[in-house]
Amino acid sequence: MADTKFQLKLLVDNEAKKVLFAEAGKEIADFLCYLLSLPVGTIARLLEKNMVGCLGNLYESIKGLSETYMQPNQNKNSLLNPKSPISSTEIPLLLSDHEFESRKVYLCDYCNSNVADNPKIVCPSCNRKMTREVPYITASSKSVGTSTAAVGEGGFVRGVVTYMIMDNLVLKPMSTISSITLLNKFNVKDVRTLEEKVVDFGIEEGVKLLKASLECKNVLTSVFLSSIEPQKSSS
Repeated sequence: MADTKFQLKLLVDNEAKKVLFAEAGKEIADFLCYLLSLPVGTIARLLEKNMVGCLGNLYESIKGLSETYMQPNQNKNSLLNPKSPISSTEIPLLLSDHEFESRKVYLCDYCNSNVADNPKIVCPSCNRKMTREVPYITASSKSVGTSTAAVGEGGFVRGVVTYMIMDNLVLKPMSTISSITLLNKFNVKDVRTLEEKVVDFGIEEGVKLLKASLECKNVLTSVFLSSIEPQKSSS
């Protein structure tokens, strides 16, 4: 997964020096949806020392906190490495496949009426520890005998659709009318100042996008414009 790359097509206004919007396929649209499923603890871990504000400080302080201060049915790992509820092998995930594969859930071995993600948790029905390990099935899991129609394409959004991603990460289906409307909205006087650029999008770009989304409202410009060579003026 680390080497997975997808293409993102940008419409750049060279005069205003900004990305107006991007055209993307299902994979990158899925990635943006996937970001919403990430727990705050995971975001803090992914960005480490690069976080804006105090969330990184909180993460580091909990990391250094002794287990002595934790409740008997809790552990620091559940806070420092929380489990994202969604996985899909078709998008460039920020989390490794191992993190998803190692996920475990537990049932009460006596009443089978509750489920937990921590074997230290006590069943509220019978007051016994929930130690019976069972498989964890996600929306993208493919079981034997499951039809393709039932499983779907995987991910979040439908394929065979081109999606428009705005500089502020607004996501919507692409259409010719919406593109023309946007050019008017951005007050583009001369279309010759516009240029189409294709960039690679993988895990490295995904982390940068996540960080920028917490810092500014011109995410695509912030992440990609610095890596785009300025257009040479004709003599």
